[in-house]
Amino acid sequence: MEVRGLVMYVLLMCYIFGHIMTSHNNGFIEARSSSKYGDQEIEKKLMTINKPAVKIIKTIHGELYGCVDFFKQPAFDHPSMKNHTYHYKMRPVSRPKEKRTRETNNTGYGYLWENGVGCPIGTVPIRRITKDDILGLNLLEDKYKPGGSYNTTTYGTDPYYDQHHFAVGRTPNNRMVFNGATMELCITAPQVKPTQFSSARLHIQLGDDFIQIGITVNPLLYKDDQPRLYQYTKAGGQQCYNAQCPAGMVSVRQDFPMGLSMLPASVRGAKTSYFSTFGLIKDQPSGNWWFQFDKDFDAIGFWPSERFHQNSGNYVEWGGEVFTASLPGPQMGYGIFPYAVISYDAYVKNVAILDANFNFDTKVDYMESFSDNNAGYQVIDFVKSEFKDAGHVIFYGGPGLDH
Repeated sequence: MEVRGLVMYVLLMCYIFGHIMTSHNNGFIEARSSSKYGDQEIEKKLMTINKPAVKIIKTIHGELYGCVDFFKQPAFDHPSMKNHTYHYKMRPVSRPKEKRTRETNNTGYGYLWENGVGCPIGTVPIRRITKDDILGLNLLEDKYKPGGSYNTTTYGTDPYYDQHHFAVGRTPNNRMVFNGATMELCITAPQVKPTQFSSARLHIQLGDDFIQIGITVNPLLYKDDQPRLYQYTKAGGQQCYNAQCPAGMVSVRQDFPMGLSMLPASVRGAKTSYFSTFGLIKDQPSGNWWFQFDKDFDAIGFWPSERFHQNSGNYVEWGGEVFTASLPGPQMGYGIFPYAVISYDAYVKNVAILDANFNFDTKVDYMESFSDNNAGYQVIDFVKSEFKDAGHVIFYGGPGLDH
């Protein structure tokens, strides 16, 4: 390692360990002290997230969730919700053309819970958060937060500084209007270190705001190396994962948890791979944005139209995003560069967008491929795939930087 690089690495390590005292739990960092937040502010944040629960239940993987009254979930603390008329049984009204969906019985995810049911009717599951969770997530401050590839920023001029990297298929900058997007996402479990994350997601930019839904391996967020379901919201001056601030999604199901473990993950080269279906769709009558999941596009939750300054998307992207506080960088996908072979590559298939007229475009033949660092992460975009029922496919992945 060159002298300058060694010096920068030492400075970075001093910065990290100057901000936390750690204990190790299965190799993952738990922050114990020091934060940009004082104790009173941390306690306030905990009260905002950990609302009084009717009962505490566990998933089959052992995570604790509080069953919170629908109207007391953090999303109802947002200023835009003062005069709301939302109710627990809300579902999207419109059904976009060319997407086959059916009504669900609202009991389809009981198998995710130890009790076989989930929360009582009228409540929603909110993952319980600790002081260590807040300290850990704020260790790297704003640099750790997810973003879009359109405003790629490298923090500093040396690779040992904090960095985000992307390998995505995305709509170009041509002033188009988007009212939603869908995908089928291959579930992978890339290797990451404690101050890194590796995500595969759908990202819709709404002016200066955005919504992400997808799967992430994120030790600071979840304290393990499992691929987990997440959503991230940036709305006005607030941004956060899942239900960790009032800008987050309004959950409408008593049996579906954000932070869900997505194991088993796909194995490279296997005959079959595991994938999940995601949709981020604007409801035409109300303008609310809905998170829809699974093959039947079950309605999981929504973001009220009033939350965003701009209520139509101007960019959409599908694929991988990573963050690293130090080299070597984390893996993306399977940790290899893509070959455009669906059994060997991490992929996003059946990509589609909902256009300005609320019609689905399954070709999206104007998409562009983007990777900001081909040395670590690459992407291949297939407008016409030879793979049966795969539609438009995006292959992505990489071993990381300085591999």
